[in-house]
Amino acid sequence: MKKFLTYTFLFLLIGGFHSCNKDETPPEETPQGNTDDDDPPVGVNFEGIVDYVKTFGGSGEDDAVAVVQANDGGYVIAGSTTSIDGDITDKTTTDADFWILKVNADGAKVWSKTYGGTEPDKATAIRKTSDGGYIVSGHSRSNDGHVGGNEGFHDYWILKLNSAGDLQWETNFGFSGSDQAWNVIQTADGGYFATGFLDVTASGGQGNDGRSPEHGVGEYWGIKMNSSGQKIWRRYFGGTNNDRSYDVAQTADGGFLMVGASESNDFDIVDDKGSYDFWVVKVSAGGDKQWTKSYGGSEIDVAYAITQTTDGNYLLVGDTRSIDKDVSNPLGNADLWTVKFNKNNGAIIWEKTYGGTEFESARSIHRQTNGTYLIVGSTRSSNGDVSNNIGQNDAWILVIDENGQVQYQKTVGGTGLDFADGALQTSDNKLIVVGNTESSDVDITVNRGIKDLLLIKVK
Repeated sequence: MKKFLTYTFLFLLIGGFHSCNKDETPPEETPQGNTDDDDPPVGVNFEGIVDYVKTFGGSGEDDAVAVVQANDGGYVIAGSTTSIDGDITDKTTTDADFWILKVNADGAKVWSKTYGGTEPDKATAIRKTSDGGYIVSGHSRSNDGHVGGNEGFHDYWILKLNSAGDLQWETNFGFSGSDQAWNVIQTADGGYFATGFLDVTASGGQGNDGRSPEHGVGEYWGIKMNSSGQKIWRRYFGGTNNDRSYDVAQTADGGFLMVGASESNDFDIVDDKGSYDFWVVKVSAGGDKQWTKSYGGSEIDVAYAITQTTDGNYLLVGDTRSIDKDVSNPLGNADLWTVKFNKNNGAIIWEKTYGGTEFESARSIHRQTNGTYLIVGSTRSSNGDVSNNIGQNDAWILVIDENGQVQYQKTVGGTGLDFADGALQTSDNKLIVVGNTESSDVDITVNRGIKDLLLIKVK
């Protein structure tokens, strides 16, 4: 019970921190690390200066969690909105809905669409699909509107959209508790895989098809679907406390790496390090557990995103509050932490912390065409790896090389709370970053409401 209460406090804290948080610009700071023209940190002709900062939304709370590039060169952004005005024109109720926004390469709105019902519905990720459309994950409490069903409280809610943002199909998975999808990918066979967490206590052990239920409070929950969103299999993994998955990658053998944070120290967790650990679960193409690995120290460590490296291994990013065990160089209150691990067994290849003396976190990582890695998140520091602090909390853009050395970094924001949650390298070697902002000054020239969707382009 003590660990459960601690976990609840942590995620309320993180949630509260974010809820208070994702063209005049200040003088540009000099990028850190290697900026030689022969080996630019992103690609050919990358200058490292902000091209534009734009906000979208209405008078409510609006945010972005992820972005992909459309076939026509524009950008499609996924997030959530409670607004019924401003850029949101197809919504009449102030509960949260999925919000899908398309902008052109210059950041001008092309179209805006919302999906949901009369209860809160929150998008968590978007991926481009092989047909030029999009797959979107999130969680829903609705049982009406666009939502075809609800099994109780939060359900996984998965949407398939065409290239114009029109709904092709939707599906939900869940039981009577809080079951939340946090990412979805298209698989090599043309189907889909969603990851997140299952409230096992509320499900009574259900949701673990073909695997004996043996766990406790909340588990990693992986669902393999066919190309129409129909369930092929579903499995959960974890221990007697709370374990939450935030991202997934498909491996060369057709299996999956589910990543996130674990509070448990039993059942599927065999190498617990402390309070909360980065936790990786490797499963086969059929959903059988093959191995697991924990990374961290004695305090709170949460992983949010994973990408494959150029040598076939993997990079995991998030934040750490630990100062011991796997964390070799603590810098501040909480550091952005990266772990490179072996694809076959999860063994650490290297790990590095980034930030200053305050709080840093990473929310996404993207491998770029030149073999560097684009990481975005947030920072409160103005020292160490962080060149300056604009306000309370800034969106932070970081590029590292294959060995973890900083090649470029930049903060963007105002004097309020600003967060970056998703990013990509564009086809012309620029950076697109999305998140949310409560600022209305410095880099943020327009604020429409409580919190706006934030869009940044670095050229």
